[in-house]
Amino acid sequence: MSNLKMKEAALIYLDRSGALQKFIDDCKYYNDSKQSYAVYRFNILINPSDVVELYAELGNHILHHPLKAAQVFQSVCFIAVKTLSLIGQLQTETQINIVLKLTHLPSLPSYCLDLCEFPLDYTSQRFYIMQGIVIAITTVTKYTQGARFLCSDEACPFSKGFQYVRVHVPGATESATIRNDFLCNLCSSSLQEDRKFRVLGDKQVVEIIATEALHAFQGYSKNQPFRFQSLTIFLRDELVNKMNIGNEYKIIGIPTCVKTSQTAVCIEANSITLCNLKVPSGISDNFRCLLSLTSSSRWKFTAILANIFASHIVPPGTYNLLKLCLLMSLVQTSDRNKESEDCLDILIITSDTLLVDRLLNFSINLFPHGIRHPVSTEIFPTLSRNKYGTGAVSIQAGSALLAKDGICFIGDLSSHKKDKLEQLQSVLESRSITVYIPGKKFGDDIDQQMTFPVQCSFWSFVDMDSSSRRNTQKNNTLIGQMDCSLIPANLVETFGLLINCNESSPCHPHFPTVQHTLKKAIDPEGLFYFASKQFTTEDFEKLLAFAKNLDVEFSLEAERMIHGYYLASRRIRTDFIYGSKLSASALKYLGHCILCCSKCSISL
Repeated sequence: MSNLKMKEAALIYLDRSGALQKFIDDCKYYNDSKQSYAVYRFNILINPSDVVELYAELGNHILHHPLKAAQVFQSVCFIAVKTLSLIGQLQTETQINIVLKLTHLPSLPSYCLDLCEFPLDYTSQRFYIMQGIVIAITTVTKYTQGARFLCSDEACPFSKGFQYVRVHVPGATESATIRNDFLCNLCSSSLQEDRKFRVLGDKQVVEIIATEALHAFQGYSKNQPFRFQSLTIFLRDELVNKMNIGNEYKIIGIPTCVKTSQTAVCIEANSITLCNLKVPSGISDNFRCLLSLTSSSRWKFTAILANIFASHIVPPGTYNLLKLCLLMSLVQTSDRNKESEDCLDILIITSDTLLVDRLLNFSINLFPHGIRHPVSTEIFPTLSRNKYGTGAVSIQAGSALLAKDGICFIGDLSSHKKDKLEQLQSVLESRSITVYIPGKKFGDDIDQQMTFPVQCSFWSFVDMDSSSRRNTQKNNTLIGQMDCSLIPANLVETFGLLINCNESSPCHPHFPTVQHTLKKAIDPEGLFYFASKQFTTEDFEKLLAFAKNLDVEFSLEAERMIHGYYLASRRIRTDFIYGSKLSASALKYLGHCILCCSKCSISL
């Protein structure tokens, strides 16, 4: 009686939600094809809240026993097909494969799967929701949605028809659907697959990590040891190619245990949603007060920001040019749908790599997607074999793709090999990376290639006092010029900003920096300046998150200035006698810099 009531409630829900009409339309597609299938697959969109209000027991089945709930809808749909004569080729109920697609899950802790907690629950076979960032994807391969088996004994009644139909269920491997050791229930003879009725679908494997795990790539762990592990997501059919490397998603799925060379917990995805980062509604009261006090000038607020920025790393008033450029690069990023050309890459020439490294490391931690490239890993995507035996190639993100919509700090540029520098130059010029997949190496007949957009800003520095540089003759370096002989000139030109941080210049006096370093050595957590106490790191995080999402437009005066600059620079560059060697690539960043300064000024 309970099962009958659930079927009745399922039919009422299908009718009220409009899912019944969609089911009828899908049946018409199958019927018009005039082709017999072993399995007819239907997606039914389910709102758990509506089902619980209609009939609580059915809602409970959907949330906690999804496979049993699918059987209820399967029975209802089979009766509808036979009653309304929707698919003439359909013979048995087992040929209908119902996939319940949930719109959401209840906002309760028991339905959330925290990737940082251990152990993960993979025995209950129910829906959970989890959130993570994609760090690897595979190429798309095929899997068996369903197959028809016949009894090998021709005298057996089950040697014909669709009595034995096997359908993929969440968590099942390919061998669970297709095997040669199945036996007939009637005569115990072996079953043989009728291959012409095999139904194939698309499959893709994705690896995600918890958002908190990005701290491991930022060189910052609050002096506390921690570990993280990626979680494998199986995408099938309409979900294939819906997830991109570097993006953060909410995933509804069923945890399962997959046994390969090692036992691993995986998620059979049911639905995925792209996460939108929360944008702060405003800035802190301290910054708001500072903004009002400096409203008489367009640049005072920006100048003060650069002066007090990262005051617990370097003393206020030092490295102002570098800090201003870092702020410009930070606000130039945006959370979603930004143009690749808007990235502002920075290359720093310095003799004090320790302070510059600390300053850059502090800055990338102000962003959720700020990545410090580990020396032991790759900047750009790499290939490996998929460990789950799907025959697919796994594409690992690399630091650049993982820093999507953020900053990728790649450290000392001169520490990278020549081929990596050439690859970096190509990426900076095209803002994309193409991964070539050799077919022979990975067991495929044809070669493939995949292109990924690179949507992050690159930060790097060059050590002027490195041993190789000290041994280099600098006779051709003019006074005031920077010596960039260690790095190819074409690579240097691809960076938007080239900054000379010369500590011995009057702009960087030694005494404040030395005094600051000694104080930090004695009291690492101490705040030695009024600016550090009044404008905290959290205040800067809110300010940057708010400023980078502002819609800033050029004023008429700014447009005239840029236009005049382009005309003047064109005349200078085309003059063969007195022409400047300023590259054309450097000119395109003028507008970006003015736009960034406008954002830093919070032009409300």
